[in-house]
Amino acid sequence: MTAGARAARIGTLERRYLNGTFAELCRIESPSLAERACAERVIAELGPLGISVAEDDAGARIGSDCGNLLARIAGRGAAGGEDGPRRSVALCAHLDTVPLGAPVEPVLEDGIWENANEGILGADNKAAVAVLLALARHICAEGSPIDVELLFTVGEEISLAGSAAFDASLLRSEYGYVFDHASPIGEVVVGSPCHFRIEASFRGAAAHAGIRPQEGRSAILAGALAIAAIRHGSLEGEGTVNVGTISGGSAINVVPERCALLAEVRGVDDEHGEALAGEIVERLHEAANRPECECDVDISVQRTFSGYRLEESSRPVEAAEAALRACGHEPTRIWSGGGSDANALIAQGFQTVNLANGTERSHEPGERVSARALEEMLEVTLALLDEVAARDPGVAL
Repeated sequence: MTAGARAARIGTLERRYLNGTFAELCRIESPSLAERACAERVIAELGPLGISVAEDDAGARIGSDCGNLLARIAGRGAAGGEDGPRRSVALCAHLDTVPLGAPVEPVLEDGIWENANEGILGADNKAAVAVLLALARHICAEGSPIDVELLFTVGEEISLAGSAAFDASLLRSEYGYVFDHASPIGEVVVGSPCHFRIEASFRGAAAHAGIRPQEGRSAILAGALAIAAIRHGSLEGEGTVNVGTISGGSAINVVPERCALLAEVRGVDDEHGEALAGEIVERLHEAANRPECECDVDISVQRTFSGYRLEESSRPVEAAEAALRACGHEPTRIWSGGGSDANALIAQGFQTVNLANGTERSHEPGERVSARALEEMLEVTLALLDEVAARDPGVAL
């Protein structure tokens, strides 16, 4: 089927629904751990289509007001008949966003969706949520060549908490896709880093900064020296390092007794990630022990998610690339510096591919996505169902 014929499958009313639903989802505030309102909107959209939605217990486990949602749509004449094996694919999007920064009022100007206010739009990942809802409406009306599982996760922006708490064995599909990379449609993520969270708390001694400064031991100085000694940014062939927050002190005239900082490491593989985390721990101890500081330091290191590299001949990757070509996009395999629900699902043994969704500037004021990109995402997803259906379900991954 040509790209033009593929696009013709999506009518004007569907495009209007897709864009309207996207704008309405963006208006619903759903920062991580407060996804209930957005989840209820998803349930309200699927219910009239006759699609039941199951919610797991991830909310209670991660501290959210909502769990992950799983819905299933039966395909027409899926392979094997009623008693035989059925082709199925899982499609995933996350309901949460990073903190808003400002109320969201989506505006469409020159074909581009943006927030009228100085804050994020929420296209990460409500663009994908809207596409999956539009997909559900389309295949309920027109049918699907395979069964479809829709997974809507919570807490993705806080180290993939929701998908890590999800039981991937509940999925009936052989493999799945997430649509959560802010880059041009056509990019296929075949590798993603491991991630470490490092917290450090320095404890010195308070003293009057004007009368007895010599009796104080500055925890902020220890933290600053540690930060200055840590290698930051992109480290070629190793990964990335960032110190995201630092806090401490009590008053301008008091030598600060306490200081805390939070850092992250993203390693190109487990070996490099562990080495970078170990290097940061060394710098933290060295700074605490310097004679001008002489502070105690408590350090916590947590691996928040594992990385992955997909096989060159991966069937899910090949199906995605075929779908992209069918819609007029030239596939490009990339390694991402970010994590997604794919990391958590792959860690549970469920093969998952993260596909670019055409959004831009995620996590930033000025985040945006074009109406055309939303429509192209839906076209690619429909093509993906055809490509998965064309592959033998009996072949091992």
